[in-house]
Amino acid sequence: MEKINPKELKEKLFRPKQNGWEKENLDKNQIMNFSKEYIDFINNAKTERECVKELSKLLNANGFKNIEETQNLKAGDKIYYINRYKNIYAAVIGSDDLNKGFNIVGAHIDSPRLDLKPNPLFEDTELAMFKTHYYGGIKKYQWVNIPLSMHGVVMTKDNQKIEINIGENEDDPIFTIADLLPHLSSKQNKKKLEDAIEGENLNILVGSIPYETKEEITEKVKLNILNILNQKYGLVERDFVSSEIEFVPALKAKSLGFDQSLVAGYGQDDRVCAYTSLKALLDIENPKRTSICLLADKEEIGSMGNTGMSSRSFEYFLEKILDKTIGNKPGLLDEIFQKTRVLSADVTAGYNPNYPEIYEKNNESYIGHGISLIKYTGSASKGGASDANAEFVGYIRNLFEQNDIAYQNSEMGKIGIGGGGTIAYILADKGVDVIDCGVPVLSMHSPYEITSKFDIYNAYNAYKVFYKDE
Repeated sequence: MEKINPKELKEKLFRPKQNGWEKENLDKNQIMNFSKEYIDFINNAKTERECVKELSKLLNANGFKNIEETQNLKAGDKIYYINRYKNIYAAVIGSDDLNKGFNIVGAHIDSPRLDLKPNPLFEDTELAMFKTHYYGGIKKYQWVNIPLSMHGVVMTKDNQKIEINIGENEDDPIFTIADLLPHLSSKQNKKKLEDAIEGENLNILVGSIPYETKEEITEKVKLNILNILNQKYGLVERDFVSSEIEFVPALKAKSLGFDQSLVAGYGQDDRVCAYTSLKALLDIENPKRTSICLLADKEEIGSMGNTGMSSRSFEYFLEKILDKTIGNKPGLLDEIFQKTRVLSADVTAGYNPNYPEIYEKNNESYIGHGISLIKYTGSASKGGASDANAEFVGYIRNLFEQNDIAYQNSEMGKIGIGGGGTIAYILADKGVDVIDCGVPVLSMHSPYEITSKFDIYNAYNAYKVFYKDE
């Protein structure tokens, strides 16, 4: 038996692991330019409503039309649907019969944040503050002593919608949550990290000047703040009841590192996958299979509600497509789901060398090594997971390898350490083939998350290849 050179044998048999920046014929300028546009996007879209607004501009600029304004659809037509200002679906109609199924990439556009309580404004020792209720999984200590901006809408008693965005422009004031000084933190320091900052103490400082009057009245600082809001927006205190106000980091996303290879910014979970998946859809023409970008809300709190993935609003959009193409009938959508392929485009944890004890190195995602394919999520015994079958994993793997897409296969930390979930299990319940496929992130769910520009651009190419596949 002829002896094979061990170096050649290793090259043949071992799984290759390559830093994406070392790939041959890599167009770094293209990667940097794409990432600059992405940075602009996440700076302008810090809430799910703002995401929908920015992405709908892109859709309109690229020839997409609101499906509610179309009569009939044919191959090549581009349509979208906006659900209650907070999630959006877009599609390019393929030339194949729709009975053969769809190619869907699904991401989410909500991110962890601080929401206002229904009755938020109070005064204590001549300081005006907002009470908050945090949204999604956060480390509460990360949200104190950082600049915060105020975003959202208020519906007044006469049903006017007031849009608010304070803290992003250079001349705007910012807000913050004041923490204890180290000199008085001896008791706080003895608490567990998760208990050091209590949820009820995430009170945002919003002002300190009393309303100017000689009359003896209480809560002058609160009155002054309400007067400012009334003069600028016409608001009264009761209007907070019918508002959706979110406080997010007033930090600009920027390039990170001497080599500018990384992006640091708020909300990259999961807007990095949302942006790349929609950009990929914009750049395909005349696909064989109907290609759909699904951008959901509420994933960070379980995908519930009428803008979350658990609602039937996505089916409504698909049934509208069927109505305006081949004609709908009972059970048809269920049949199509059986032939539909989905990439659940959600981020995963990148390996952090500061905490090696958390990870199982052979099965983690590495920054700069490409998109991560995650066969199952969940926790411990795969609880709550959507576990993709080998046939579909093989299909995606071969698709990526044939098209020079850098990918890696991973889990998220050691067994029993933690876990995570995506919208994959909800889509799997509809009978589709689905696998999680997203960008690795450092410092996920923090006010300032980190991604690789190579991974961002590679994700765009991966989603584009998937949309176009027959």
